[in-house]
Amino acid sequence: MQKQFMQRAIELAREGMDAGAGGPFGSVVVKDGEIIAEGYNGVTSNNDPTAHAEVMAIRAACQKLGTFQLDDCEIYTSCEPCPMCLGAIYWARPKAVYYACTREDAAAIDFDDQLIYDEIDAGIDNRQIPFKQIQRAEALTVFKAWQDKTDKIEY
Repeated sequence: MQKQFMQRAIELAREGMDAGAGGPFGSVVVKDGEIIAEGYNGVTSNNDPTAHAEVMAIRAACQKLGTFQLDDCEIYTSCEPCPMCLGAIYWARPKAVYYACTREDAAAIDFDDQLIYDEIDAGIDNRQIPFKQIQRAEALTVFKAWQDKTDKIEY
């Protein structure tokens, strides 16, 4: 079954690419041996830099399941997830991720995420895009309110 799920992710990568939706990336979310959501890269067609295949599939799966976590799900993706998708995957908490191409394969066709990996390691004061902290005290009041909230949904 794993090969079938990965094959569908690869087909979605080609489908999205051929449709001019975005880069050559596809992903599916599987639960209980069944594909419950699909996605392909739609960055350029949606004018949305977050519309990566994995994110699109995660969004669709969460909508279908009515939850913000993908417990007991697997994600199949045509390429090793980029840093943004890796973060989304960890927030979604699937039980496993399967990928086909590597990030080195993606870099070879000009989808190179090394800058982002380097920026994470650089530390906030040494990044290429300036990050400036302002109004921390005001924002902390909201954090305190969250901490004290008795009817919150934990995640």
